[in-house]
Amino acid sequence: MSFNVAIIGYGGMGSYHAKFLNDESHGLSRVAGVFDVRDEARSGAAEAGFHLYASPEELYADGGIDVVLIATPNNFHAPYAKACLRSGKNVVSEKPVCMDAAELEGVLAVARESGKFFTTHQNRRWDTDYLTMRSAVETGLIARPYVVESRVQSANGMIHGWRCFKEHGGGMVYDWGAHLIDQMLQFEPSALVEVGAVLHMVIADEVDDAFTATFRFESGLEYRVNISMNCFISQPRWHVCSVDGSLIIPEWDGKGRIVKNAGEHVSEWTETITYTAAGPTRSMAPRPTNTLKELAPPIVARNCFETFYSNIAQAVRGEAEPLVAPAHMLRAMRAIDMVFEADRQKQSVKCRL
Repeated sequence: MSFNVAIIGYGGMGSYHAKFLNDESHGLSRVAGVFDVRDEARSGAAEAGFHLYASPEELYADGGIDVVLIATPNNFHAPYAKACLRSGKNVVSEKPVCMDAAELEGVLAVARESGKFFTTHQNRRWDTDYLTMRSAVETGLIARPYVVESRVQSANGMIHGWRCFKEHGGGMVYDWGAHLIDQMLQFEPSALVEVGAVLHMVIADEVDDAFTATFRFESGLEYRVNISMNCFISQPRWHVCSVDGSLIIPEWDGKGRIVKNAGEHVSEWTETITYTAAGPTRSMAPRPTNTLKELAPPIVARNCFETFYSNIAQAVRGEAEPLVAPAHMLRAMRAIDMVFEADRQKQSVKCRL
């Protein structure tokens, strides 16, 4: 049994979802209609052959809709979600799910009252680069890390459309940060206990276009997230340090390398000084090559749409809960709140999430 979808917001992401949702080859879903306030978006949806709702109220009254996908500017996610839930429809919101944790708690309360599910599209849980990094740790190719660095960097210097405006929830913390923080919290199960962050407005006037956040977990893991729209020499997508080696994945394709212990290596004090480009040193002397081995982590294929929407179909039928659960959304939204608070206070803030 396929499910019927209505889309609120037929912009870049709304039209992106529509192409998959209306693809008959997978038999999961059918786009029954679209609502958007913009004439150009309505024209685009009509050209694609979709029914146009004249108003949100017409959509709410459509009893044939199983799921509403909300792909509007971020500040409209919560009000549309509440109205759709109250009209008896399940809801999938684009990320970030809401503007803050308090707003999300209000939406989840309405979801409980209505008996319908509310979830968010966290497609980057299934990205090749992330899955490859995670698999390398979980399968023991590299030991449990003590530092993970996750970066998305670009030099294009542009934040598009409504994402330039604070009132709409623009900026990189809400945009890419929502993805990378969700990945982090799926990777690390222990409690988040401290957050430090610095936000920059290098190009934009109202919102952050670059930020660095450091997250400390009860396990001892330090997880760093860096996003920049003004970085002209990008650093690796992933850099991971563990007690037995290091992992690097430079790009989105998941191709990486691990360099690790080839066996027991005991450092001994010696009077010998090694001369390097850094000058005379003992601590930074090159490690003997016979104590190292290098391997490539197996690449894990990306399968985001298939996995996400197959699960939504099961949730509509009552056969499963959404993979992006309320507890996941709340934890991630609270972590985002802590990023903004740490930047506001100009110091790390304690928490327990």
